[in-house]
Amino acid sequence: MNEVKTDIEIAQECIMKPISEIIDQLSLDKDDWEPYGKYKAKISLDVLERLHTKEDGKVILVTAISPTPAGEGKSTVTVGLGQGLTKIGKNAMIALREPSLGPSMGIKGGAAGGGYSQVVPMEDINLHFTGDFHAITTAHNALAALLDNHIHQGNTLNIDVRRVVWKRVVDLNDRALRQVVIGLGGPVQGVPRETGFDITVASEIMAILCLANNLQDLKARLSKVVVAYNFAQQPVTVKDLGVEGALTLLLKDAIKPNLVQTLEGTPALIHGGPFANIAHGCNSVIATKMAAKLADYVVTEAGFGADLGAEKFLNIKARYAKLKPSLVVVVATVRALKMHGGVPKVELKQENGEALKLGIDNLLKHIETIRAFGLPLVVAINKFITDTEEEIKILQNLCKEHGVEAVLTEVWAKGGEGASELAQRCVSLIDVEENRFEHLYPLDASIQEKIETIARKVYGASGVEFTSKVKRQIASFEKEGWGELPICMAKTQYSLSDDPTRLGRPKDFTITVRELRPSVGAGFIVALTGDVMTMPGLPKQPAALRMDVSEDGKAIGLF
Repeated sequence: MNEVKTDIEIAQECIMKPISEIIDQLSLDKDDWEPYGKYKAKISLDVLERLHTKEDGKVILVTAISPTPAGEGKSTVTVGLGQGLTKIGKNAMIALREPSLGPSMGIKGGAAGGGYSQVVPMEDINLHFTGDFHAITTAHNALAALLDNHIHQGNTLNIDVRRVVWKRVVDLNDRALRQVVIGLGGPVQGVPRETGFDITVASEIMAILCLANNLQDLKARLSKVVVAYNFAQQPVTVKDLGVEGALTLLLKDAIKPNLVQTLEGTPALIHGGPFANIAHGCNSVIATKMAAKLADYVVTEAGFGADLGAEKFLNIKARYAKLKPSLVVVVATVRALKMHGGVPKVELKQENGEALKLGIDNLLKHIETIRAFGLPLVVAINKFITDTEEEIKILQNLCKEHGVEAVLTEVWAKGGEGASELAQRCVSLIDVEENRFEHLYPLDASIQEKIETIARKVYGASGVEFTSKVKRQIASFEKEGWGELPICMAKTQYSLSDDPTRLGRPKDFTITVRELRPSVGAGFIVALTGDVMTMPGLPKQPAALRMDVSEDGKAIGLF
């Protein structure tokens, strides 16, 4: 029996095309791009301006069931579907987020797809790539330094150091930095105060870069960022500090999308990377819109399950970008659904149709959510080698009973060929299914109403509990004129509830909102629930322990 190759071994065996050949596929001009080595390129924003009258391609959103340790493979299906569309003769592109070093070196591993459905060069993509995250980290921390310097140099804005809300960031999981004290050592070292670190992907600047439509919009959004409150408890913004120009300068290259390729040569734009459990979980608006101008079909994904990334894609990103998705693909695996049905991970290889029938309730809730937005959908069954024919048949029949087609895909093992049937079904469904896309709530609804709508319609909660702190914040935010912003829920990805241990489809639960955070520049209000943290910690055995580099400079153990 042949040994199964790892993702990185498969990626390293790939003979990549020079990025100039991928550029040629897209009919871009020589001034539209700049190379980052042989296999990566930055694409100029002038492309969007030049093609603004061209009809947009069809946008296919890939989402999934609630993730489990069993694995779902949403990114792998996204890449595989893009390759599958190319395989059946369609002009397709992929639009993905950039991976964060935190989970890459922590527990999750890389985020470039898997098997024969990967974007390459995967080592670069999973590490420093083109430096976008470093630019975002630098811009964020530059703002923190400028803010502290203003306080130290006389504090003409009367900032209350007890009400500074702008932390620092690093793109690593580092629990020791969650709470820190800065400015110790005497008067020349600054003003002592408590603060902390978030992970870079939780930075509002990350969200801003991903929601901005152009460089001018980026600067305007940065100017609105709230960094602190003064002694009169009024918000202090980047515009008040006068540093929006400097921050924009640091991001002038990072705002350009990155072009790479899949193992089969399908073009892929990879840009931005906010987490979906603490941010809005989608790649940049610019990359998605650019892909829609350059291709007839765009396959993009939103992080975690439909309760998180897809909800935020549809209520936040699509609203700001004026996007109308053509179809949603909901990824499910037999393994993960059995786990939602109560089977422990160590027993998932055993056939268990009854557990599968119980676990499918999680999938059905995510299907309900997509239907609530008025969008056509298809379920993609991401096949694992341990799945039995009987289990696959059960899952397909259960989906059929609920009026949804479930298509078996084998993208890990077969690449685009393994997604050919899914690609055909996506194309045909887009042509025949009615698209009644609408947002779940109007912007003029109250903050409380918007949160309750998401909790009830998307999570299936019976109600929402607002702490006394949140009630005060709602009144304050609405007084400041922030009440018409959309809501970005920060919630565990593992459950539809705010309790990560409640798998499947929980019943009769309430969502507790413990804090609100204004991301006025990004254009949403973050509602924190449960114990979700904006700075993750490392596991006992981090993935970094398996990583190394060979004598000839090749990455080892990255994924």
